[in-house]
Formats: sequence, structure tokens, C-alpha cells
Amino acid sequence: MTTQVDFSAPRIAILGGGPGGYEAAMVAASLGAHVTIIERAGLGGSAVLTDVVPSKTLIATADLMTRVGEADELGVKFDGDGSASKPRADLKHINDRVLNLAHGQSNDIRAGLERLGVEIVIGSGRLLDNNSIEVLTLEGTRTIDADAILLAVGAHPRELPTAKPDGERILNWAQIYNLDELPEELIVVGSGVTGAEFASAYNGLGSKVTLISSRDQVLPGEDTDAAKLLEGVFERRGVRVLSKSRANAVERTDDGVKVTLGDGSVVTGSHCLVCVGSIPNTAGVGLEEAGVTLTESGHIKVDGVSRTTAPNIYAAGDCTGVFALASVAAMQGRIAIAHFMGDGVKPLKLNQVASNIFTSPEIASVGVSEADLASGKYQGDVVMLSLLSNARAKMRNTKDGFVKIIARKGSGTVIGGVVVGPNASELIFPISVAVTQKLHVDDVASAFTVYPSLTGSISEAARRLHVHM
Repeated sequence: MTTQVDFSAPRIAILGGGPGGYEAAMVAASLGAHVTIIERAGLGGSAVLTDVVPSKTLIATADLMTRVGEADELGVKFDGDGSASKPRADLKHINDRVLNLAHGQSNDIRAGLERLGVEIVIGSGRLLDNNSIEVLTLEGTRTIDADAILLAVGAHPRELPTAKPDGERILNWAQIYNLDELPEELIVVGSGVTGAEFASAYNGLGSKVTLISSRDQVLPGEDTDAAKLLEGVFERRGVRVLSKSRANAVERTDDGVKVTLGDGSVVTGSHCLVCVGSIPNTAGVGLEEAGVTLTESGHIKVDGVSRTTAPNIYAAGDCTGVFALASVAAMQGRIAIAHFMGDGVKPLKLNQVASNIFTSPEIASVGVSEADLASGKYQGDVVMLSLLSNARAKMRNTKDGFVKIIARKGSGTVIGGVVVGPNASELIFPISVAVTQKLHVDDVASAFTVYPSLTGSISEAARRLHVHM
């Protein structure tokens, strides 16, 4: 049977197979476009192969070990004495599972795209102009012509010139899954989201962790109450946090690493993980030739519907510098395709983005923050409830966490929120719905919750924001 090709269908070429690329490809194919996706590593991009999926899989194991370590307080006992009764992290097994799961997810994405008729080209692409991409594959060079192009080229770990990763002792977050043995003493440079997540994970797995932070608090820019709570948890669990300390250099020693700080002091350990941000993959892909404008940071400049400054070229994901979140990349990609295809579309609204930090406990947030209120950008009322009073939290022996809801002053509309605790990434969703749909706090408060449940604290926080009329 011969497949009929619709030559009248719009041709869409997507450079990059991460969340921004493959989600866009699915939407485009479902709307009847002829879609070609170009990816040099594997479908899913770094988000699936070296970043989000691997790190969160590792974190899931660490979280289980943390809970097992606290099981004694719930009355769970283990047979055996001393070390025989303690859980131990088999890092080779863990990392093998991490990478196998990542590659399995990549294969699932590829299979899904192929079912939709998306053409997949494995190779490195470069724009020739705003309607064509030259691709270098193992078989040679080919040119792909398109009516529209979506750039989803992602980003890679930033390196310090005085802390070059060697893949053995000095590592970036893409290399750390190559370890077969648990680092005895892990130094993490950088206390942003990535650094905090790995510090939390390796502490849970059993490493002695030192976190070097150049700022006043871990997670700079995040909710202050959440950051303070996490710092307290780190202290209780033995993570050493060096605040207001900048790493000037990282060097290998005979049996480990040494990190020289800005004040001249030295921190030693067995391994060092450098988490100091990322750099967009925008160099050498022909953006100038196509008329695509970059920001000072090297990111692709886009508008609310993901358009670049070049006709018919869109961009999505970490290369745009909007938010380094897989969910945002996917949304940008879907919006771009809907806009080009003339489908119904709403511009990306950054004040509705929900995000999560996969530390233990997790930290999730959405919408307006208390920092926004303090700056005068918004006026609002805030209620924060500790999970210590939540019945389900007590049953689970959850000691750390809270729910915070922010409502617009006067109207009572939910405009933001924070959840800290187990599965905060799931618990933020009702607040996210309330923010997106502009629900009143009474709408949230009047919806039934299960008793006992952690969501009960969300409902209670909303009730406390009720204004008697």
C-alpha cells in the first residue's frame, strides 16, 4: 500500500528534539502539517537523556532512602544489627537504572512521533535562511526546506575556566551518572535549583555533602520561607552549607578534589559537582544568516507566541531564556505551532507558570510571589499554614512543610501560591488551576477535599483568606 503525501500541507522543520521540539511536532502532525524533526543526540533532548528525567529518577531513589531512614519513628524495625540493618545505595545499579529509564523514555517519544508520521532526522542542523536547514548526518549532508522553522536547540552546562570538568572527580550534571561508587565527600558548587537538588539527593543516598553558595540563602530568587526551611532541613541532615562563599577554582588532588574559595580558604572532598548555570546552544547554527536576533546573554529573543525576529521562525525552550523548565519549553512549542497553523492560541503568561524544586522536601510555586508584593508590583494578602497541624502529615511523620496562598487584595482572586512538602509537585496543581482560571479564594475553599489529606491545608488556607461581606 502506497502512502499518499499531501503536498499542499504546510512543511514544518524543528531543530531540536527536546520537550519544546517533540511536543510541537506532535501538535503540528495532529493539525495536518508535514513535520521533520532534527536531533543530534536522541529524542527528548537533554531534558530526557541527561537532565530532568535522569536527575528526578535519581532523586526518587534518594527520597526512598530518606523515608526508609526515618521508618524507625513509625515503628518499622529491621532485622540485623549495625550496618546490616541500614539501607545502602548501590550507585552503579542506581545510575544504570537512571540511564536505562532515560533511553527508554527517549525511545517511547520516538515511537510516538513515528506513529504520527513525523519524519525524524538524526544529525546536526544549521540554518541556511529562514526557510531551509542544512543537516549533517552519518549518511551525508541534506537540505530540508520548510514553510516554518521551530528552534528548540536547548542549552548545555556552563563551565568555569578554573573548574574544568574531567568526568571523573570534577563533574557537571550530565556527567555525574557515570559514577559507579557513591562519592564519600561531595562538594556541590552552586546553590540554585540544580545544585540544591543534587545536594539533597546525594545527602539522601549517603554522601557527606558540602554546598557552596555565593548568595545569602540557598535557592536565591525563590520563596524566602521555603529557602529557610530547606536550609534548616539541610543542617539537620548533615549538609554543610557555606553561604556567601564563591568558588574561585576546583582542582584534582591525588585522591580527590580541593575547592579554593574567594577568601583563600580551601574545601576538600572526594568529588566536586559544578552547577553554575547553563549556556544556550545558539552558536554556530546559522541564526545570524536567518535574521534571528539574540539577547546579550546569547538567548533567542521571542515574543509571547514564540516568534523570533525572523519571518516564519519560532523558538522554544532553554535557548530562549524564558524559564528553564521542560513544561515551559513544551508550552512554547505548542503555542508556536498553533500560531503558525492559525489554530486558537493564547500567549504565554509567565505569571501562571508552575514550577517545582525536587529537593527533600519538594518546593513548588506558581504565580505571584511575596517578593512581588514587597516590590509593590502587586497588592495581596498572604496566608501560610504549616503542615505540622495537618492530620495526614502527622500520620506520615512529615515534619517539614507548609502551604502558602496569595490572594489579590480587595478582589480575593488567587494570584499565587507555594507548597513545601512531600509531593509538592502534585499538590501545587489546584493552586495553579486557581491562578490560571482566576478563581476566588472562596471557590477553592468550597471545593471538597478528602480527609485526611495534605490538600486539606490548601482548602484551609483559602478559607482563612475569606473576607466577610
